[in-house]
Amino acid sequence: MVDADQTFVIVGGGLAGAKAAETLRAEGFTGRVILISDERDHPYERPPLSKGYLLGKEERDSVFVHEPAWYARNDIELHLGQFVDRVDRGAKTVRFGDDGTLVRYDKLLLATGAEPRRLDIPGTDLAGVHHLRRLAHAERLKGVLSSLGRDNGHLVIAGAGWIGLEVAAAAREYGAEVTVIEHGPTPLHGVLGPELGGVFAELHREHGVRFHFGRHLTEIVGQDGMVLAARTDDGEEHPAHDVLAAIGAVPRTGLAEAAGLELVDRAHGGGVLVDERLRTSDPDIFAAGDVAAFPLDLFGTRVRVEHWANALNGGPAAARSMLGQDVTYDRVPYFFTDQYDLGMEYSGWAPAGSYDQVVIRGDAGKREFIAFWVREGRVLAGMNVNVWDVTEQIQKLIRSKAQVNTEALADPHVPLDSLVS
Repeated sequence: MVDADQTFVIVGGGLAGAKAAETLRAEGFTGRVILISDERDHPYERPPLSKGYLLGKEERDSVFVHEPAWYARNDIELHLGQFVDRVDRGAKTVRFGDDGTLVRYDKLLLATGAEPRRLDIPGTDLAGVHHLRRLAHAERLKGVLSSLGRDNGHLVIAGAGWIGLEVAAAAREYGAEVTVIEHGPTPLHGVLGPELGGVFAELHREHGVRFHFGRHLTEIVGQDGMVLAARTDDGEEHPAHDVLAAIGAVPRTGLAEAAGLELVDRAHGGGVLVDERLRTSDPDIFAAGDVAAFPLDLFGTRVRVEHWANALNGGPAAARSMLGQDVTYDRVPYFFTDQYDLGMEYSGWAPAGSYDQVVIRGDAGKREFIAFWVREGRVLAGMNVNVWDVTEQIQKLIRSKAQVNTEALADPHVPLDSLVS
């Protein structure tokens, strides 16, 4: 039984941490709730940083999870601009790194998220080299794209993943010249495979983006601290005024590792190992969001999901688990993107080698279709492109594990609901 004398500490001020704090109060917890963030901004959502806010279509205040006054109203002790440098599991304390303050906890949630993977090449210390993970990054990049657009400047993007492509789309809307360097054969190759990556390549080419596939950046060339060009491993030099490193993210596991919590090997995605209740190897410590690697029995694997929906749903699930409720976190992974006039939602889990065919329902050429990744007649994942209000049906198909008729699956006239008996 949880009582008012208990203290629950949340380390991490992103969406997962903020939603966990909200859920603790909504579920009636009357003890202390302490939320610690190493950012100076109130907890915010990350999708607008590469979408609406970056494009200037959404106001800055729209990104925040709650208005600032909400935390005081709900008696959430919010510590902004503070970082935790140690968890003492024996004493059940966390330590603030700036002044050594110790805070005792009864339950602890690690929602430390992820950080951008860095380019390990000469020239990354130049002023025009950027990452996009935090609100401060987006604010800076927004000004850069606007300036590049006015001056017909060049942006080189390392990486054709979701962030790289979304920023490419934003940069082109501002009017900047864009070159994308990608080591794979297509954009999003690791997620969508060769069958669908080409759809995004063609979309961006139509909007003037130049791609160089199968290449790596080897050096960023500069003068007087400013970027002049970016070199690739084929010896080519690409003109650039700014460079964005969009080569993925790594989970922030340092605190958990130092505390002796069990981690997942980096070769398998990394992260803090948790069970279906989002408990770590210490029963009083939980993890949620980008940093947590949880079992997903639906696919017979353990996954770490770096997307908005996982933080949105994982934070509340962890909070309920901290309260002793019977929780099984088994959400179907979901994410979305908006690029130019293309909107897309993806549900499921279908890494390379896990499927034997891709079934298309609709017109891929017109970019109005649903793609299904299928193994032995069972749907592992579905991506709806400019087709809406089908996520529930797609996830129902995935959860059913039913063998479906792939001809019917490809036929837009056959209702998706009818494919699950």
